[in-house]
Amino acid sequence: MLWAAGILLLAGFAVALWPKPVPVDSAEIASGPMAVTIDEEGRTRIKDIYTVSAPVGGHLRRPSIEVGDEVEAGTTALAVIEPSVPPFLDARTRAEIEASLEAANAAVTGAEADLVKASSELSFVEDDLKRARRLAKTGTIPQRRLDETEHRAEAARMSRTAAAAAVEVRKRERDAVLARLNKEPDQDAKGGDCCVTIRAPASGRVLEVMADSARDIAAGTPIVKIGDPANLEIVVELLSSDAVQVAEGAFVTIDSWGGPTALQGKVARIEPSGFTKVSALGIEEQRVRVLVTLTSPPEARLGLGHDFRVYARIASWSSASVLQVPIGALFRDGSDWAVYRIASGKAEITRIAIGHRNSDVAEVLSGLNPGDRVILHPSDTVADGIRIRERGAN
Repeated sequence: MLWAAGILLLAGFAVALWPKPVPVDSAEIASGPMAVTIDEEGRTRIKDIYTVSAPVGGHLRRPSIEVGDEVEAGTTALAVIEPSVPPFLDARTRAEIEASLEAANAAVTGAEADLVKASSELSFVEDDLKRARRLAKTGTIPQRRLDETEHRAEAARMSRTAAAAAVEVRKRERDAVLARLNKEPDQDAKGGDCCVTIRAPASGRVLEVMADSARDIAAGTPIVKIGDPANLEIVVELLSSDAVQVAEGAFVTIDSWGGPTALQGKVARIEPSGFTKVSALGIEEQRVRVLVTLTSPPEARLGLGHDFRVYARIASWSSASVLQVPIGALFRDGSDWAVYRIASGKAEITRIAIGHRNSDVAEVLSGLNPGDRVILHPSDTVADGIRIRERGAN
């Protein structure tokens, strides 16, 4: 009996000291669709933004529109510009203008006197011409004397016309001086056709009001920006080394924009020139702008507006069916990639060759077959030939 008890005791020690299988997570190698993406933050922008500027200088009335208001092309009034109020006159300037007014009045008086003189001269010459014509019919005076009288009469008419025109010129000059003295605008001129009404050049919404109060503005001053929020595109600034891997027409997935589902799009254009941008770490980077057109319907992106932040995943390579292994199963074995393949309940180190990879899976070129199972995230307790137990397996 003693020997039997000793055997049982030794067997118990052996069972207690026998290494237990290491529990591991596993995954099955299978084929499926795969895409390699370049992930980068982007921002939305309206394709066609209209900056409405003042066509003339003047006094801008306070705009009644606000950011977000809908506008209709050719109908909605964006702003009204009226003539500016003349500036105040200091004492010296007013004295100079008043002196100019007195001079203008004197010039008008002189011109009117010249007109009276020219009219009197014309009346005298015309009477002389009538007498000369009567005498010429009876042969009392020669024809040459009649011709000279007609010439003097024509010259007198021209002199009177010139004197009348001079009077009008002097009056207009006086009016100009009077206008400089008038510091208040004509109240009746504020209405009607004197003002310039600026209407929306396109339908959409007001994005920004740059001049939101009444003030004097110069011609060309920006007043308001408008655009159609339904006509959105996305601008993504990629590293130049990533941009060369992207082709126009590439598929794009838009995440983290705030909506319940991801949006779809495609690369519309890759700008041919780059620019330098300093990163948050202070590193200078060469970036290239990539423009993405949204293909999801407008109802799928309600609430998404101009200059919103999004996260774009741009496909640089894709395949409908490729053998793939999870990234979590890969580790380095020297200069090669390797995995722990599960064979007969044991971990077997297997060197493999991989191709394209993304943040989740890698393309298997050789070393694994469909249906093989590999260990995910192997710990330091996993080694070649060790017994393992897959979690979740009976």
